[in-house]
Amino acid sequence: MTRAEPVGGARREALLARYRELVLHELPRRAREGRWVVTNDHCFGRIVLDHAVGGRWYDVLDRRRSPAFAQLSDDQLAGAVAMAERVLAEGDPLLRELDARSLAWRGKPPKTPTKTTPRTTTPRTTTRR
Repeated sequence: MTRAEPVGGARREALLARYRELVLHELPRRAREGRWVVTNDHCFGRIVLDHAVGGRWYDVLDRRRSPAFAQLSDDQLAGAVAMAERVLAEGDPLLRELDARSLAWRGKPPKTPTKTTPRTTTPRTTTRR
């Protein structure tokens, strides 16, 4: 699907379902496994929504209407899913960049890096012989 294609009906429902799966389940799971800078689903929601609207999501969307992501336009929703997929693929380095920008929109400093290098891939298990 490209951004030029209309996103209606079944396509929109598929994007909403994919957004939920990514933000509520897949990203937090990968983040915990890889020790990423962000691990909570609501933080992923903040980051993805902010980037979908180009600023603090609650300045654009009605924070009293839940869920906020359902208020996104078709193009914004497609962009949000694409961004979440990109974070899933690229991992912590991209997430740190996006999180820092999201925090800056709120007037907050970026998180400080930890001394350990975060893993961006799933750890392999080895057996001893």
